[in-house]
Amino acid sequence: MITRLPTLALTAILVPATILAALGYVTLRQWERSAELLFREQARDVAMMAAGKLDMVMREADKGLLSRLQSALTRPDLGPALDAWRARASLVRDVYLVDRTGRLLYPTVAKGEERSVATRILAHIPETLWDSGGQRELALGDQIVLACVVRSRDGAPALAALVRDVEAIRREILERALGGLEAPTIVAVMDHADRPVYSGGRLGQADRIATAPLPDVLPGWRVAVYQPPGASPRASMRRQVAVYTAALGLLLVVILVGIVATYRVMRRESEMARLKADFVANVSHDLKTPLSVIRMFGETLEMGRVTDDATRQEYYRVITRESERLSRLIDNVLDFSRIEGGRQRYDMVPTAVEPLVRETIEAFSYPMAQQGFKVEVDIAADLPEVVMDADAVGQALANLLDNAIKYSGEQRQIAVAARVEGEQLALSVADRGIGIPPEEQARIFEKFYRVGRSETQGRRGSGVGLALVRHVMEAHGGRVTVDSRPADGSRFTLWLPVRARGADA
Repeated sequence: MITRLPTLALTAILVPATILAALGYVTLRQWERSAELLFREQARDVAMMAAGKLDMVMREADKGLLSRLQSALTRPDLGPALDAWRARASLVRDVYLVDRTGRLLYPTVAKGEERSVATRILAHIPETLWDSGGQRELALGDQIVLACVVRSRDGAPALAALVRDVEAIRREILERALGGLEAPTIVAVMDHADRPVYSGGRLGQADRIATAPLPDVLPGWRVAVYQPPGASPRASMRRQVAVYTAALGLLLVVILVGIVATYRVMRRESEMARLKADFVANVSHDLKTPLSVIRMFGETLEMGRVTDDATRQEYYRVITRESERLSRLIDNVLDFSRIEGGRQRYDMVPTAVEPLVRETIEAFSYPMAQQGFKVEVDIAADLPEVVMDADAVGQALANLLDNAIKYSGEQRQIAVAARVEGEQLALSVADRGIGIPPEEQARIFEKFYRVGRSETQGRRGSGVGLALVRHVMEAHGGRVTVDSRPADGSRFTLWLPVRARGADA
């Protein structure tokens, strides 16, 4: 059930998340189409507005230009008057004055090229313009010509052809009229060959979205509106999709992390429940074994089946050792319970090391003798007294001896040593047993944990002994270490500070 829970939870989350993502995507697509349509309509309005503004400005400029031209034509000295007018007309590059017969009146001294230009202009003027008057814009190649019928001093009609100066128009008309426009788009003016004459920004990667012609004042020219790169509704939609997708992905990651964390916690809790069940079973087995031995030997003595004193004394020793073994097990469980509840206290007093070690070994003399163990004891001379809780350290050392007995192999040898290294007392218990794999050496000090190998599962044990040892050492300001190799035995060492470092736990 636990293994299926993450899959079910993930499915329950991914399905609505997928539906939400699809609805969000459809909504963003609809928004994109609506926004793009509105954007293009606004751009078209901007283009029409700019074209109307340019038409008005150009007409005002032409009105003043032609008014001053008509005044110059009334002067008796026509040539100098037109020269002076031309010098002030910055928007005009060249000016030609032609009568109805095609005679060039100005410039008075004309080159062949200038006569050719005047002839071309005259050819594009309809006869009706001579009679009705007015003006007309002509596009002759790259030249924009303003042609209008004027009256000379004697009242005869003449055709004035004003060739516009494109650079002056860009500088004095386009920049002034369009330079103040504030919009998210770029407004540009293109000539008859679709070349930019004026641009409010860089057009390199911009997209053209709307145009408006300028047929009257500048034939063939038009206003174009561009959108800068990344400013389109599509690009905005893509950014929205990216943000939405990132947020959704982050949400899913958080949810997945939560599922994984929950699963791991549940698995850990399940494992702890199993370990606690094993702990209860192992403790029950450990309690039952010495109780059965005590009961059996006690009943035998009670029934008077043992007649000689030597055997009777042996039975008494067995009952005493099993009682001590039972007491150690109960003490382990009670101490562990106090440690888990934060109620364990230690009575730290200066203690002689050698008597403590020998008393602890003596408590295991009978089971070690029964099982044929050879015990080597190496206690350094003149060991200083160490501030410790003698009962707690003795219990930790007893747990190590008990493990050495339980997990020894065919070579039944145990070595107990006590020595000072630097400012620490080292109490070590070594055996020649089955050893511990390197990958499990860090976990053996966890509560309820037991090495998961077949050769260890059949051996009794509560799984709290080494956890208790580590807690005792940490409460004394020390530590416990293990040096072990599979099939080559283990060495556990208790490290206690020689100087006084009392602690409560």
